[in-house]
Amino acid sequence: MFGNTVQPEIVSLFSSTGSDPLGLFGRACDALLPADSFIHLLIDNSSLPVPPAPAVPILPPSRDNSDEAESSNTSGLSLSQRVLHIQSPTLHTTYIRCPSDNSHLGLKHPWLHIQARDMGRPFSFEVGLVDRAGLVGVVRLSTFQKEPRLKRPTNSSSPPLLHLPLSFPSISSRPLTAWATVTLHLPTLLPHFSSSLLARGTEGTHTPASFGAFAHTSYVKVYATCRLRRIWFSQSGPSKQAPWEFELYGDEYR
Repeated sequence: MFGNTVQPEIVSLFSSTGSDPLGLFGRACDALLPADSFIHLLIDNSSLPVPPAPAVPILPPSRDNSDEAESSNTSGLSLSQRVLHIQSPTLHTTYIRCPSDNSHLGLKHPWLHIQARDMGRPFSFEVGLVDRAGLVGVVRLSTFQKEPRLKRPTNSSSPPLLHLPLSFPSISSRPLTAWATVTLHLPTLLPHFSSSLLARGTEGTHTPASFGAFAHTSYVKVYATCRLRRIWFSQSGPSKQAPWEFELYGDEYR
């Protein structure tokens, strides 16, 4: 997809405020759950416009965990911007993926950044990594995962899956925003695909070859349930200031 192109220092793969946010992505929803499995663009601080019926969006967790409206409990935590709402009780059936087919992204940037909002439901995203020898591995981060685990493939054609925990700041801790930027340094994850310690107790029997140096990212896949603002790749880590338009601008406290 991008493997044969000149790649700038920063590549924005997804922006919820762009003219065609999902132009590079495929999407899937659970057809058996039309009221609770959908993907929809809305304004974060108002949760409007509502999606077409029969879809019923959940609201973000309130500051005090009461049943009051979001506007009275999360002032200052929300964004005054359009975001992508991805919702479903079945994570594996509801997601966006880039590329939409089986081709490779081909992005060589070592840093991945994802801006997401915790919606109080299980949430997961994954990224496919390729080393210089062409070996492929999948890294998945999930809010329900308690400790790192490596799932070995059952055959030589399946990639190993490194499953890592993901957590967001608790609303009760009164963070400045309910949004978070998750940053991954992709080259440091490749050696874990060969870890016998992380694979202990898993079902897979095939031991993958040792992974070499990072080459590129093959795909990015974001599952329900979350709100998503931006996905980008960069040559520099969080120590370097991101462009101003990548920053999170919250609603004012009232």
